[in-house]
Amino acid sequence: MNIAITGATGQLGRLVIEGLRATLPADRFIALARTPAKAADLGVPVRAADYDRPDTLDQALAGIDTLLMISGSEVGRRVPQHRNVIDAARRAGVHHIVYTSLLHADRSTLSLAPEHLETEALLKASGLAVTLLRNGWYTENYTASARQALAHGALIGSAGAGRIASAARADYAAAAVAVLTSTGHEGKTYELAGDAAWTLAELAAEISRQSGKDIPYRDLPVADYTAALVAAGVPVPWAQALPALDVEAAKGALFDDGHALSRLIGRPTTPLRVSVASALQD
Repeated sequence: MNIAITGATGQLGRLVIEGLRATLPADRFIALARTPAKAADLGVPVRAADYDRPDTLDQALAGIDTLLMISGSEVGRRVPQHRNVIDAARRAGVHHIVYTSLLHADRSTLSLAPEHLETEALLKASGLAVTLLRNGWYTENYTASARQALAHGALIGSAGAGRIASAARADYAAAAVAVLTSTGHEGKTYELAGDAAWTLAELAAEISRQSGKDIPYRDLPVADYTAALVAAGVPVPWAQALPALDVEAAKGALFDDGHALSRLIGRPTTPLRVSVASALQD
C-alpha cells in the first residue's frame, strides 16, 4: 500500500477513493479517516488518522509513499492540523504530498486563502516532493441552494455579475486521481477551475429553464443577504462568511480561464446544466 488519502469519508475524499478503485488494484491505496467506522463502506483498507492527534498520524502513514492531503474542514484550525500531517509524513518517510489548496492562493482575496498559503509554505519547507492542486469553487456550493430558490421564488446573493469558473466536485476528484496515478507532477502547481464561467443570474436562468418556473436572481446588499441567511437558519458564522465570499466573487476571485483542470482530467469539466439537474433531482 503506497498511496493514502486523508479525509476519506468527506465528499471529495469518497469520490477520490471511488476513482482510485476504478484505476488501481485495491492493495495499492488506503483510506485515512478520523472515525474509521464511517469508512467501512468504502471497500478499501482504512486507518485511523486524526489531524489533531499526531500519534494516530505516525501509525497511519507508516509505509506510505504518496499522500493526498485533503485540506481540513475546520476553518481557523487548518494550519496547525496540516502541520501535524506534514511533520508525521516526514517522520514516516512519505516521499510525495499532493495537497488540495485554493485557486490562486498566492493572490486570492478570499478569506480562506491565508490558511492555504501558509500550508503551502509549510509543504515547501518540508523537503518533500509536493504537488499543489489549487481547487477553484465547487459548483455544488451554489447549486445546493437550487431547491431553496424554487421554494422562495428567487435566487439571492451578493455576487453581482461576477463570473464563477466553478467545476463539479467530481471533476476535482478526477484531477486528484490523475495526479496520484501518473508521473511527472512533483513540484507542480495546478490552478484548477471549470471550463465555462457563469454568473448567479445565469444560474437562476438555468434553474428556471429546468424547473419551468420563473426564478430571478436578486442581488442584495451584504447586510440584507446576511439577514436572509440567518432567517433561513444558516449558522451566524456562515451567514456572515457567505456574503463576504460573494463580494469577492463579484471582483473576480472565483474566475479563471486557464483550462488546466480539463487538460489534467482529459475531458471537459461538468457543465452547469448537469450540476443543476443533479441538484434538482436530489
